[in-house]
This record gives sequence, C-alpha cells and structure tokens, in this order.
Amino acid sequence: MAQRTRRKQDGEPAAVSFPELPPDMTIEAMLAHRYDGQDGRDIFSKANEFALADQARERQIYPFFQPLDNNDGPQAQIYGKRVLMFGSNNYLGLTRHPYVVDSAARALLKYGTSMTGSRLLNGSTHMHEELERRIARFVNKEAALVFTTGYQTNLGVISSLVGRRSVAVVDKSDHASIYDGCRLADGEMVRFNHNSAAHLDSVLIRIGENKACLVVIDGVFSMGGDIADLPGIVDVCRKHGARLLVDDAHAIGVIGEGGRGTGSHFGLEDGVDLVMGTFSKSLASIGGFIAGPRKVLDWVKHFGRTLIFSASLPPASTAAALAALDVLEREPEMVDRLHKLAAQWRQGLSDMGFDVGRSETPIVPVNVGDEYSTVMFWKSLIEDGVYTNPVVYPAVPMGKAMLRTSCMATHTPEQIEQALERFRTVGRRQGILS
Repeated sequence: MAQRTRRKQDGEPAAVSFPELPPDMTIEAMLAHRYDGQDGRDIFSKANEFALADQARERQIYPFFQPLDNNDGPQAQIYGKRVLMFGSNNYLGLTRHPYVVDSAARALLKYGTSMTGSRLLNGSTHMHEELERRIARFVNKEAALVFTTGYQTNLGVISSLVGRRSVAVVDKSDHASIYDGCRLADGEMVRFNHNSAAHLDSVLIRIGENKACLVVIDGVFSMGGDIADLPGIVDVCRKHGARLLVDDAHAIGVIGEGGRGTGSHFGLEDGVDLVMGTFSKSLASIGGFIAGPRKVLDWVKHFGRTLIFSASLPPASTAAALAALDVLEREPEMVDRLHKLAAQWRQGLSDMGFDVGRSETPIVPVNVGDEYSTVMFWKSLIEDGVYTNPVVYPAVPMGKAMLRTSCMATHTPEQIEQALERFRTVGRRQGILS
C-alpha cells in the first residue's frame, strides 16, 4: 500500500504515516453512507454503524475538531507548532485588541459569568439594551434585538414570522441556520437559484399574490465569498411586495461604509427590511442580532422561541461586542486595509492557477474537487505552517470539496506573501498545481 509520510510536528509524541485509501474505501464512498438508516428498533444502530469519522482518525486524516493551543489572530499554535491563520472569521482581528479584552474583563468582574436566565425574564441588562441601540444606529434601522447566537437569531426570526399562510423564499446557497429556521416555521419554504434575481422573480410569480413572502439571502456568502445581487433582488421584492431579510453575518465589518454591510455597500439600506448579523466574526465576540422596524422586532421579542427560551448573551460577550463596535466606528480605515489584503490574497492564489470561484471578499475558496485530495492538501498546509478549513460533502456537493480560506485586517502583506508561497509549494507537491 502506498504511503504518505507526515513530518513530525513540534510537541507531538511520534511521527505517523498516512496510507492511501484502498479502492473500495474512498472518502466519497464513506461520505455517501453517512446517513445510513438504523437497523431494527434500536435508534442508536445508525450511530454504531457510522464508521467514517473513526476510519479517518485511524488514517490520521480527520480534519475536524482540531484543538488549537492558542490563537493570537493572524497566527495560531496547534500541536506546539506556530501557523499562519487563514481559516478564521476574525476579519478585523479584534479578538486580541486590548480595549476589547479589557472591556470584557471589566464586565466579567462587574456582572459575573452569566445572567442565568432568558432575556424575557431575568437575563436583560442595560448593557444589552445599549448594544441594541448601537447596532440599530450602526446599520441605520429603527431598532435591534440581540440573541445569544447568530444561529438562534435566524431560527427565532424566521420561525416567528413565517406562518401558515406565508412562504420563506431562500437562496440555494444560504446558511444552514436559514434553512433550519424555515424548517421550524409553520409556513412553506421555496428555494431559488443562487444569486439569481431572474429566478427569484419567476418563483414569486408562481407563488402568487395570496401568500405573504419573506425572501432571505446571505449578503456575503460564507463559502464562496461572493456578494449578493442586492440591487436585482430588491427590485424583484418591491415588484411583488415581498419583504427582504439579509443575513449579514459575513458582511458586517467587511463591506459597506465603515463595515455597515450589504445594504450600505450598494446604497440600498432602505431596500432591506431586516438585517441579521453576528458578533462572532468581525465584532470579536459571540451572539447575533436582528435589526429593522420596532413593531416587527417587538413581535419577534414575544414569539421568537430561541430568544425567550434561551439564556441571554453573557455580560462579558456583550461588553466585547460593544467594545469591538467602538473600535470599528473609531477606526473605519480597518475595513479599507482588509480590502487591500483580501485583494492581495485572492489575486495571488488566482495568479498561481488556483480556482477561487467568484470571491469578492476576504473569504476566498480554493476549489479542489476531490474529497481526499482536499483533506490531504489541508494536512500538508498545516505541516508547512498555514491553517485553513477543509469543506467537504454535505457542506458542499459531492466532488466539489474545497479549502475555505480567509484573511484579516491584522495580517501583514509579508504574511500574505509567506502563505501564498506555501500554497504554491504544497499545491505543486500535492499535484493540485502543475
């Protein structure tokens, strides 16, 4: 059996080898059977028969849940080895900003570790309300409502608004939380082709005028790094009287004036009815928000199950998000710096011959295709000092595996060049580049 030899990492106990998979044990074959149903009456049987993760671990090619020793922003440490971090959503690099860290620490000492209750009951503080006021002002909306996670935001908002006589109309490439919010809703869900205003128009025509529609799109798509065709989609929504929710999780702090998101990027803030965002990316914390008309948010506040049945955002996280917003508003030039570095990163990969799709943002996919080649590319890059994220089925279609890379405003141009050179070296060694 052919062997791929892995170089020993600093701090690891021993060197290991990575055998090629036999022809009857391909990554594709293992992935295709990950949803095998249970046998008989034991609901655990499907779990006991799930072999993919163990097989990948045995071959030392399991790419997920890898524990970092620490993460300083543009660099991290894993298994004792320093690596350049090109796999983070920390787009502005604020997780280590002294003001953000100090604000979180002071809130921790003042309020303790948790509110131990939901926003509805004992989990609200003046700091939560201040964050909502600041977010609403930042994205130019009447009001905002803060959730404990971004995932819960989409679940709570969509499920509370899309009732039995209404329809959620979603882009096929929308985030999983949007799809799950639709599943929780009593109404229907219909999909339209990725970023196609023309197909959205035909879908809304087919739905007709007797059902209320909520169109839900990502502003910046989290895997491809492309930006929504907001002008075309706003025109279609206005034509049919549909409301529009834009998930700006990967757009806040990234595009628009001073990082204000997709509506600002296109000068169409008034064309977006609801703006969803997260604090877990550019704003260096955890949590999510929805911004829009006060009456609509008051409805969500009383009927959004993920808000009223979840413990509220911890004080330290709330303070960190507020502090990160302070920094962003004081230093909007960070967004311009991010754009320049992203262009350097994206163009450098493209010039080498890597397929970077239609990326327009700091999220830059490196499309590989084959699942096994993608995992081995990821593994070799870590060994050469660059951290990225392998993305395989079912996050992408079978045979469309890729590395999801991203840069941040605190990278230096020299670090970008170092990472590009390592991509070139590993890409050639793995046979991905000629």
